[in-house]
Amino acid sequence: MMAPGTEFGEGDRDYRLTSPAKSSKKPPPETSESIRVRGLVIVSFWAVVIFLGLPVWLWTTSIHRARLPLQEMLDWADGKACKPTFPLQIAIEAPFLQDAEARHLMRMTQHALDDLNEFSAHHLRLRLAKSLSSPSGRNASIPESQDLEIGQVFQSYEDLDVRDDSALTVRLRAQDSIQAARSELQSHSTILDVAYAPNQTPSVSSSSSALATFIANRLQELFAEEQAIIAYILGQSAAGIQSTLHSPYVSPATAPGSREVRSRPNRLINPEMAARLASRMTRSLKYAPTYHITMSLFTPSASPSSWQIESALAEYLTPLLDSISAVSNFTVDTQVQFHATFSPSVHAPEHDADHGVWTLQEEDLSGFINAAEWPLSPSIGAGPTLNFVLYVPDQTTSPLVVKGTQASSWLIPHWGGVVILNPQDASTTSVGSTLSKEAIRPALLTFSHQLLSFLGAPQTLPSLPLQLQTLTRIRAASLLLSASSTMGSLARLTVALPSIAIPETVSTAVDATLSHLRYTCNALKEGKFTEALENARIAEAEAERGFFEKSMVGQVYFPDEHKVAVYLPLLGPVGVPLIMSALKELKRMWASRKAQRT
Repeated sequence: MMAPGTEFGEGDRDYRLTSPAKSSKKPPPETSESIRVRGLVIVSFWAVVIFLGLPVWLWTTSIHRARLPLQEMLDWADGKACKPTFPLQIAIEAPFLQDAEARHLMRMTQHALDDLNEFSAHHLRLRLAKSLSSPSGRNASIPESQDLEIGQVFQSYEDLDVRDDSALTVRLRAQDSIQAARSELQSHSTILDVAYAPNQTPSVSSSSSALATFIANRLQELFAEEQAIIAYILGQSAAGIQSTLHSPYVSPATAPGSREVRSRPNRLINPEMAARLASRMTRSLKYAPTYHITMSLFTPSASPSSWQIESALAEYLTPLLDSISAVSNFTVDTQVQFHATFSPSVHAPEHDADHGVWTLQEEDLSGFINAAEWPLSPSIGAGPTLNFVLYVPDQTTSPLVVKGTQASSWLIPHWGGVVILNPQDASTTSVGSTLSKEAIRPALLTFSHQLLSFLGAPQTLPSLPLQLQTLTRIRAASLLLSASSTMGSLARLTVALPSIAIPETVSTAVDATLSHLRYTCNALKEGKFTEALENARIAEAEAERGFFEKSMVGQVYFPDEHKVAVYLPLLGPVGVPLIMSALKELKRMWASRKAQRT
């Protein structure tokens, strides 16, 4: 340090002013060892990312996709794998004809049927059957009374011992007292009695027969509604409602909703049949393996206080439910509600002095059920609920009927049915304040018909067993096409979402569905409709189970934007330093090599 008071010269002052402005020293050059270590550090980081991080990330985030037969699934959905056919066997019983005459009549009737049939997927095949009155002593006589209970209907049907593979038996009987052929279909069996005059018997050499034409027209009339329903189902399922005319099952002339059907009558679907089909599709319930039935007794007073519903159900309804258990299962519960008042939207009953009755307005029927106060909530159990309400009006407003039609029962689509039991009608069979089994009988028979209507059974057939057979074929067709459509939807979903997981349970369900679909299709072609329905039910259940797999449903609504939002905050802070250091090291290496070349 300079001593205090020391004076500087001019040169000394200049030196002092310029000394702080000297340029900063450059860092010492890196040694080759430090450059090598830095490069190894960068390479080691990238090696950890590439050889450890990426495999672990791929392994932990990989999506297992079980292999599915996509093309076969699409073939089923497009109707290429199976063309459902419904060959119905019709047995001809002609005990009063010679064998040659019977065979000739059968051939002429078959030709007439083929000419009448416009729907090739549903056809009737005739064959000769042995007489039900065989030497073994079997009696095929039909009971005279047509007013049979539900249980007696099925008991009579079983006693007839009709072969399972026959949809209908035509029983020919010659009668001298008639001039023209006539027929009668028994309500409790699948036997069509045809009476004809002896002179109508065709000879072996004849080329035409009025009797054969009559039988063919009668058979075509009986199965016309079934043909129309199946054509409607196949047409809509094959190509959708918007493209029904392009269905491979139905020709444009007979497709429901086509211009020709709307403009002119058609043997398969005429305007009346089309209206009935539209009403049926609106009223019918969607298929479910199990339905719950709630039987309710409602009264605006405290009487009747009870009803013999258990014994009535056992006699009048349970036989019907057992007979259609192959289609769906049913659970039943009952309840009684006192002081049940009308809904506020329903007008009070009006007295009709001319007929001596009280009437309800027809427009009030849809709001008749007082949902706010009547305990008609759906059952907790599985499957949809059907409500059947037996309403007993008060003595002061009875007999109660619907104005105009004088009806005492009606349907509420997709909900259930209502029957009004007037006290005057039940007084003769009731004991005190208890409704007897006989008093409930008419209502339960009405509920039985309403139930069949909800299930989609045809309404034009007078034979209950024949209705149930038709219902079996209709349900088999609808379930076959529903399961096929589900397979197509699953295949398209798999292709459209490659990032969705497909567990092995889905593959197992798909294999089971396709297997049972093949069994169903083959059983239909062979005329084994009960077996076809069983396999179709399994196929539908497996298809639904595979399509609504929980692990798949959760990923359908997980778009790629969500993945970016998850990964970006994690990869940004880690990836940017790694990339920048790698680029800087590459730039240094390039400059060093360039300097060495110069």
